Amino acid sequence: MRQRVAIVTDSTASIPHDVAEQLGISVVQLELKVGDEYNDERRVPHPTLAQAMRDGIPVATGEPPPPAFFWNYTDAAASGAEAIISIHISEGLSQTCQSARTAAAEIGIPVYVVDSRLVGLGLGFPVMAAAEAAVSGATPQGVMGVLDRRLRTTTQLLYVDTLEYLQRGGRIGRAQAWLGQTLSIKPVLVLKEGVIDQLTKGIGPDRALKKAVANAVQRAGSGPVDIGVEHFQFADRAQRVLDDLRSQLPQIRRVTLEETSAVLGAHAGPGALGVTVSPAT
Repeated sequence: MRQRVAIVTDSTASIPHDVAEQLGISVVQLELKVGDEYNDERRVPHPTLAQAMRDGIPVATGEPPPPAFFWNYTDAAASGAEAIISIHISEGLSQTCQSARTAAAEIGIPVYVVDSRLVGLGLGFPVMAAAEAAVSGATPQGVMGVLDRRLRTTTQLLYVDTLEYLQRGGRIGRAQAWLGQTLSIKPVLVLKEGVIDQLTKGIGPDRALKKAVANAVQRAGSGPVDIGVEHFQFADRAQRVLDDLRSQLPQIRRVTLEETSAVLGAHAGPGALGVTVSPAT
């Protein structure tokens, strides 16, 4: 069966490489500047980035330029796709959707650019669900229906070891950053309406992460669910959090444990950890 819809996303979705290949998902890379050197984020080793951040070397991120989308869209059209659905990091955090729209205006088939209002695996799981629908031969409207349901029901939580890096990037106020550092308060954040907001907090990482797991379990419901944990230089603790989720959720469909996108790591800082639950109904 010919695939009528091509799926495009960006590198912040944290989709495992083998899954992207299997489902035919095209991934456009965001850009990362460390010191004076620009690269696609996939070319920046995570340990190198983490050490640069600890050493105070300037780090900046940027959206893909429109040509990066144009060539992906052109390839999809050449392969026979009737439409392209391009799903990306929240516009509250990045200008990626704007670059995608600029490129979409130059393509001869319909291109639907979707602001997911999410990031990381919160973006990745809906993209994977949309791609599964596309592989099965769904129409553009059918794929969009699947995507919309998953975007509305997916919950994404973020633990950061320090608020310093979010504050540097303008994602949190100076007073909140100071409070977290001086009192060892570890916040659990949630991506809400496309921007980062505080959900709860705990004294020390263990209490904060237990609260994150409890909240994720509550939001997952009792039906089948995809769960994911992503981290930035925090592998051991990420595995423990994933084990906690597995022990408390009755119907798990897909499990993903990944080191997060370097771009997300650059904003959240070493020790950051994300928890995503995405009901699969």
